[in-house]
Amino acid sequence: MQGGGAGGKFFEKDVRTFLLNRSSSYIRIDMNTNNLKLSSAAIEAKVRWFTGLCRESGLKVTPQRIAIYRELVESDRHPSAEMLYESLNPIMPTLSFDTVNRTLLTFSQIGAAFIVEGSGDARRFDAGLENHQHFKCVRCKRIVDFHHEPFDEIELPPAIAGKFTVLRKTVYLEGICDLCK
Repeated sequence: MQGGGAGGKFFEKDVRTFLLNRSSSYIRIDMNTNNLKLSSAAIEAKVRWFTGLCRESGLKVTPQRIAIYRELVESDRHPSAEMLYESLNPIMPTLSFDTVNRTLLTFSQIGAAFIVEGSGDARRFDAGLENHQHFKCVRCKRIVDFHHEPFDEIELPPAIAGKFTVLRKTVYLEGICDLCK
């Protein structure tokens, strides 16, 4: 996997190693529970992990990157670049939307976050790296984490299993949420 970075460097991250060594400070949100947040100690632990990952990936640890990552980790909305830009702009008015967008893509490339798969809307990002799935409401656009263990063990069709190395399996559901019913 490659991505552009400071000074034109390219990063290469062994995704399999990343997937096996993920951070464990994550809250799984039950489909019936809203607004569960990480504790401040868990957030600080994730920020420390992130700064180490940046250094390991050859990235400078900048106040902008820390602020964007912290805002992403603290959010339970699976924010888009625009959502993060809007929440950070009052405290960092010199931060541009382009910087937020490029930084989130870099986070995805180094394994600090991933893009929530879906269709049609702006890319949404998730810093919760443990096995979990997503439900997206087609009306209000809310994305909710849930974890159903059988989805972690989805069997691959033989045609795929024999030809490809699968690094990550995701399950993404769309429908109408409990708040919109």
